[in-house]
Amino acid sequence: MGAIAEIFREYGPRYLETFGEKIPAQHRKVIEAIIACRTEACGISVYGCGQCEQATVVFRSCGNRHCPTCQNHKTRQWLEKQLDRVLPGHHFMVTFTVPEQLRRFMRSHQKTAYATLFAVSSSALKKLSADDEFVGGDTPGFFGVLHTWGRRLDYHPHIHYIIPGGAFDKKSGHWHSSRPDFYVPVAALSKIFKAKFRVEMIKAGLYNQINPVVWTLDWNVNCQAVGSSEGSLKYLAPYVFKVAITDSRIVKVENNRVVFRYKKQKSSRWRTTSLEVMEFIRRYLQHVLPTGFMKIRYYGFMGSGSSVTLDDVRAAIELSLDVFIAGHPVRKQERTSAYCPHCGGKLEYWYSISPYELWQPG
Repeated sequence: MGAIAEIFREYGPRYLETFGEKIPAQHRKVIEAIIACRTEACGISVYGCGQCEQATVVFRSCGNRHCPTCQNHKTRQWLEKQLDRVLPGHHFMVTFTVPEQLRRFMRSHQKTAYATLFAVSSSALKKLSADDEFVGGDTPGFFGVLHTWGRRLDYHPHIHYIIPGGAFDKKSGHWHSSRPDFYVPVAALSKIFKAKFRVEMIKAGLYNQINPVVWTLDWNVNCQAVGSSEGSLKYLAPYVFKVAITDSRIVKVENNRVVFRYKKQKSSRWRTTSLEVMEFIRRYLQHVLPTGFMKIRYYGFMGSGSSVTLDDVRAAIELSLDVFIAGHPVRKQERTSAYCPHCGGKLEYWYSISPYELWQPG
């Protein structure tokens, strides 16, 4: 059982009792899911050993995307899929961050604000990459991942995009490569990003709820050359399905406080800080996403509706680089087997029992 699950099981009921009706329904569901995960409340699965025929009972997981216990396998699956889609050539990671003065508004209007953040940042990227002065080509391709947390569980919404260094031109079928060290100017990107967000807030009727200071500030956009996409994918993968904090960062829970580790920006040294346990739970829950909201989105030739395939793009890049990557072999998926705790034989799935069936009399 993980440290975060232990915190929720010990203190979650008190949090529910203390704040009662003030707790959003989605937050209540997450608390209940984490408490129930890997217990009889989620049901059991029974596996049998083909050698000694002993049964092994496993408590089922809750499957909630904000549960720290349930996300590791999803991260591995996503990374393997993306590594099968890697393109040759240089790549960039572009990060869009909103001013601190906008964060309180975004936390109160999450569904609209997050969707707008994706829409305007991706639109700004498409607009500038289409300019012949920078990249050219009418079809870039990239994907973005929304994060909402900082290193100490504070609220800090931002999007990371991974972008191949160039764009595909549908008319000519050619690849327009960017410079290896430069994609588009971040100052111009920041201005377009801010202007488009402002327009969308006016359309949504939310403009007057935003601190006017926001529009006088420079919005932070960072563009970093990351070389091959494989390295950047491996860097980003742990953050894709990860929750706001992992069990490995929890140092201890004592005297009604949670002590955890963190690193300052541009530092490799671990530091520790602590939060009162109710505040720790509150900060954890502020990163729960709206129901059904997709935190990973794909655009351009990486989008599911694109008329340009990845094979088209790969061929165009290979031609522009004067290289050929034969066959682009698909990676073999490693399948791990569960083994019998009694004799070491391989376990086979037998059957499952739902929570409803577990609690039926007789």
